[in-house]
Amino acid sequence: MSLVANARMYAVTPAVAAAWRALFDRVARDSGVPLAYIDHAAPAPLDSLWARDDLGAAFMCGYPFAMAACKPRLLAAPVPSPSRYGGRPQYCTDFIVRADSHFARLADTFGGRIGWTVAHSQSGYNAVRHHLLAHQGAEPLYRNWIGPLVTPRRVIDAVLAGEIDVGPLDSYVHDLLRRHDRATTSRLRVVESTAMTPIPPLIASPWVDDETALRVRETLLACDGEKMRAALDTLLISRFAEADASAYDLYPRWAREADAGGVPAP
Repeated sequence: MSLVANARMYAVTPAVAAAWRALFDRVARDSGVPLAYIDHAAPAPLDSLWARDDLGAAFMCGYPFAMAACKPRLLAAPVPSPSRYGGRPQYCTDFIVRADSHFARLADTFGGRIGWTVAHSQSGYNAVRHHLLAHQGAEPLYRNWIGPLVTPRRVIDAVLAGEIDVGPLDSYVHDLLRRHDRATTSRLRVVESTAMTPIPPLIASPWVDDETALRVRETLLACDGEKMRAALDTLLISRFAEADASAYDLYPRWAREADAGGVPAP
């Protein structure tokens, strides 16, 4: 059975997309599992990608993974190489504003307009609401919640166009753009970041058989700098690590805490 691979969540520039293709091509060769890379570009919904029964390797946000009635097969999680990740498979949400704005702290944006991506996103929605629990009492938190903006790139565009005052940006997306699109990121500034949490994992369809999933998983875990140096450097990945399904149970708990704390749900 021919399977498909996708890295849309982190294919943030043409050079980065090409590096993901190269990585999955190498994984296919080393594992002996055919993986045909597909784009599945926005605005095609990620839900339909994750629902494919021929999905051999793709990134899935941790919140929908935790909420899935039929759990996809966990393959591995990337360990971003920038120092702020501490050599662990984790990430956070950066709250970004225009670099030339007067906002110095997240609290300075209260009463204004905040963007969000989609309701099933951890970095673009769930983490935002949970982080704002610490600021409850500073009413109103935001005059308008603008969304769904769907993609991190659309959040950036909305910030730069002045459509929103502050927006959430997946930190790994942000670091990839800092490396590969400085013309954009130089116009942005981070005013606050959430706590680090488990990074979106690579998953396969639950209908992929045990042996095939194991071969892909073991090949990802064995990726090293000697065989994949160029791709890994482009992708800012030091290695792939084992992914723990129970770690993502944190995300539904965060959503419940935000609901109980009265943080608005747009």
